[in-house]
Amino acid sequence: MTDGDQLLLFDMDGVILEGHGTDPAVHDDALDEAIAEAGLSVDDDTRSLLAGYEYDTEFVRGCEHLGIDPVAFYRRRERHSASHTIDRLAAGDRTLYPDSDALDGFADDYTLGLISNNYDAVVEFVVDHYDLDGFAYARGREPGVGGFYRRKPNPHYLLAGREALGGTDGVYVGDRPTDVMAARRAGLDAIFIRRPHNGDVSLPVEPRAMIDSLTALSEYL
Repeated sequence: MTDGDQLLLFDMDGVILEGHGTDPAVHDDALDEAIAEAGLSVDDDTRSLLAGYEYDTEFVRGCEHLGIDPVAFYRRRERHSASHTIDRLAAGDRTLYPDSDALDGFADDYTLGLISNNYDAVVEFVVDHYDLDGFAYARGREPGVGGFYRRKPNPHYLLAGREALGGTDGVYVGDRPTDVMAARRAGLDAIFIRRPHNGDVSLPVEPRAMIDSLTALSEYL
């Protein structure tokens, strides 16, 4: 891969941004705000059905107990989750990995993209907050049920990024098995980065390479 039209795409959480992902407390706080905003009275048993990140049968059951639309309420909660995540990032709760400086060395030879399961507003904030202007494309998922079901390993957002950038061949750098699977399904090669949070993770399919730092990435392109 030496042509500037080749795509070099990255996951965000655990690859560029420190940590495995968003603190579960963010979603708990978002749920409380969504409940208050909707003017609901929720008992402990029903709240336990609504708790957590997933849009699942328990969440739907909790909404049915309350007589509310689960799709609309899930989107409401997710909007609050995105807002809380941005507030925490702005306060310095998480920062970029030190080796993210290596990205600067790839912009001349590759078309760079950032594609994450995190919310689109959060991805936009990270790019702006940290001046990651080397990315020609940056995209997260939309809040709500549609975005939830399009998360990796679904290749939806990788395919959208590939189309937007006009590329066919490329590499996706991720830190989860779902990243490797999504890359394969999108017709991309995967490179898996080992971080402290995923040192023992096994992979369902073999990536092109495994690295322990973004500074080693150029050896496998």
